[in-house]
Order: sequence, then structure tokens, then C-alpha cells
Amino acid sequence: MIDAGIGANSALDTGYNIDNSVKLEADNTEYFSRTPSSNSNRQNFTFSTWVKRTELGQNARLIDAHQDGQNFFTFGFDTSDRLVIYNIDSGVDYGGHYSQRFRDTSAWYHIVFRSETTSGTATTRWKIYVNGVEITAKDTDYGTPPRWYQSNLNSTISHKVGYNTDGSNGSSQYMAETHLVDGTSLLPTSFGEFDEDSGIWKPIEVSGLTYGTNGFYLDYTDGSDLGNDANGSNNFAENNLTAADQAVDTPTNNFQIFLSDGTIFNTGSDNMTFSEGGTKWSRGQTGWTTAYANIAMSKGKWYMEFENYATNGYALYGVVPVARTTASERQNYSLGQDTATGAGYHQATGNINNRGGGGGGVTSVTGDIIGCALDMDNNRAYWHKNGTYMNSANPASGSSGTSGHYTLNDEPHFFAASTYNPGVSGKTNTGGYTAISISSAASDANDYGTFEYAPPTGYYALCTKNLAEYG
Repeated sequence: MIDAGIGANSALDTGYNIDNSVKLEADNTEYFSRTPSSNSNRQNFTFSTWVKRTELGQNARLIDAHQDGQNFFTFGFDTSDRLVIYNIDSGVDYGGHYSQRFRDTSAWYHIVFRSETTSGTATTRWKIYVNGVEITAKDTDYGTPPRWYQSNLNSTISHKVGYNTDGSNGSSQYMAETHLVDGTSLLPTSFGEFDEDSGIWKPIEVSGLTYGTNGFYLDYTDGSDLGNDANGSNNFAENNLTAADQAVDTPTNNFQIFLSDGTIFNTGSDNMTFSEGGTKWSRGQTGWTTAYANIAMSKGKWYMEFENYATNGYALYGVVPVARTTASERQNYSLGQDTATGAGYHQATGNINNRGGGGGGVTSVTGDIIGCALDMDNNRAYWHKNGTYMNSANPASGSSGTSGHYTLNDEPHFFAASTYNPGVSGKTNTGGYTAISISSAASDANDYGTFEYAPPTGYYALCTKNLAEYG
């Protein structure tokens, strides 16, 4: 879903590369924390970050400073997927809930909050920008702070990134390039710019900023110290975070994830629940349902992995034509194989079959990695279990169009996953981040993606840099 009234989200090879982001998961209470040792500028400051949402309808905060229920500052998304800015001091509050809904889980948003309460003009004291464009319309307005107002940010109380202290909940999102500039109210152009050709808002290399006493820059590039302040010494503690939570899904190379918003693409009587950055799914009720990744493929050769995470029921991993995302449950549960329009790897209570292309009798247990090499140029799908391709099919020969487990229709496809039974779970690895425990860290020939098994020659991780070249 594209939100109206804001600049286009970044999916552009910008020339400036952001190497890493961090994956935060609310269920695991993953966040960063720091308590400043002294007060600093609580009137003029700038907060900037890139964020990619993975679960909707939650109080997913970006930054938070909290003393108690009557004294705190918070900024981020609310349960209606709106941006909220709120500061309460001794029971007196200011801020509001903005009108736009941010529900595109395929997008990286750049969000900037500027505070300049030294200004004599009320409308300039607090400003929010999304992808370079100021947003102003509010559903709820608690009022504009008075001149010289001091918020709770940059005071000697607990500061958190990715956590809502007042509601005691974490956030499910990727974050990249997180800045707090203490003492200066900056325009978004200090952090990004509009591309001259496409008009897409894109990140720039940030330089020449004076971060002030409590300012910081989290670039998430050190997996062993994700809370490291790349600008100075205002380091944050990692809470329930490890090096495994570092991701290569960034605003300059956006990877596919599985959609968490069931109202858009999930089908069936009960939607799957996704977590871990859109890479792990679970099922609560009986009845067929399907979820889809959020980047479609119409040409090129692509690779991803699934993990057989639970074998107590029906689970299908595969690819589905885009047109089939609005079809009936029966058509969706089989991922299209029954009507010869898709290709899937079917696992049922430990036995797996490559639908439409043989492979019956191959067994699978929890922990097996099932890989898919998808040749959209020749409409062929190839499947492996733990690195061994089924039926002696060779993905490298797909260029001739003479091999492959299954022949696809000549139309765009999504990667997809289906299940029937309650309690069934699965994990996916699209290359940008995965809930699967990776030991080999293999990448494609362009050095993109992190997989357990190397993609076959000529096959690539599905991300915007590869799409620009091959898609």
C-alpha cells in the first residue's frame, strides 16, 4: 500500500551505499538504551532515521525518553500506523497523531523530527518530514509547545531506540542510519536528497554535523557492538540483541520480505503471523492460508531458502503467479500447482514432494534447508534439500530451458508459503535477514545476500540492486 502525500520511498542505487541495518522484533523485546549523564539542549535538536516496518498495528517507537507516566518524550508509530510525537511534563502535554498511515512493508521510510522551540513562530517549533516532505495534517492535536519549551529528550532520564516505555513494548522494524543531533534543528537535506532523474528520496553520506553533548550516530555496522556511536562515545546498550540481528537489508539495497499485513495479501480463514523481520511465520488455526513475499519477479534468475521448521502438519513453500493472489483458498493453498500455474515444494508430516515435477519419497525433518532457484527467463523452478538438487536437475543448465522441476506460466510470480494445520511454523531467507541459523554465510556472485547455500551460478538474491541489473 502506497501512502499518499509523501515522497517516494527509496529503492534506488544511489551511489552512496548503506551497508547495514538492525532488525528489531517486538516479541523479543529488542531495543537500545542509554541514560545521559547530563542535560543538554532540550529545545533545539534533530532526530533522523531510516525505517522499514515489518509488523503493523503496534506502538513501534523510533526514539523514547522516559522518567515516569507523567514525564516522557516519545516519537514513532502508533497502533493505527500513524506517526505520533508526544511530550508530557508534569502532566502538561504537547504533540499529536498525524493523519497518514504508513503501511508499506516493502518500503524504507526516511523520517526526520526537528525541534526548534526557540523560534518565535509556533508552526516551526516541531516539524516532521517523511522522505523529504513535511507532513502537517493531524487526526489528534495536543497543541504546539510554547516558545522556549524544553522536552524530556536530552535530559538525564532513560533514552531508548526502538522501544515504547510507556506501553512497555518493543518495535518490529528494520532501522538504519539513526542520528540525533543535539543543539541544531536541521532540514532533511542534511541526511538525504531527491534523485534528479527519478525524483526518489535517497540517502546521502552525512558529514560535517556537530552532534553536541548527547547526540549520536548509530550505523549498525559493528555486529559485535550494534549500539556503537559511530560519531563519538554516546554508545547505547543492546537489549536482547546479538550480531545475528544485524541485517544487509538497507535503504540503498532493499530486499524482499514476507508481508505481515494480512488484509493485503494473506488469504484464508486465519492469517499467518509473521515475525523476525518478516522472515518467520506461524499459524494458529485450521484452514488453508497463503502469504507472499513483497517483490514480484517477471524476468531474471533468483534464489531464496526456506527452513522446514515444524513437521506437524501441511506446509508448502513455493512460487505463485501474481494473478493468483486474489484467487480462492483452494487455488492458493496448493500454490497453483493443481492448476498448473505455479511451482512448490510440498512438505506434509515429514514427507516432501516436489509438486508437478516428481521427487516423491524424499523425507524432510525439522532444520532442513529447502532452496529454490527460480529461472524467470525460461520459466523453470529448481529445488534442493540441504544443497542437493532434486531429480538431478541442474539450475546452471536452465539457460537452455531444457531442465528444471517445473515449468511456470509466462507471468510475474511471488515467492510464497502456505499452510493448513495449527501450530505449523516456517522460516524464510530472502538474503537481507533471516531467522534461520546461518553457518556458511554464502552470497551471490555480486556479493549480495546471506544464505546457507550459495546461489547457483547466474542466480541472485532478490534485492533492488540485483533487480536494477537483471530484473
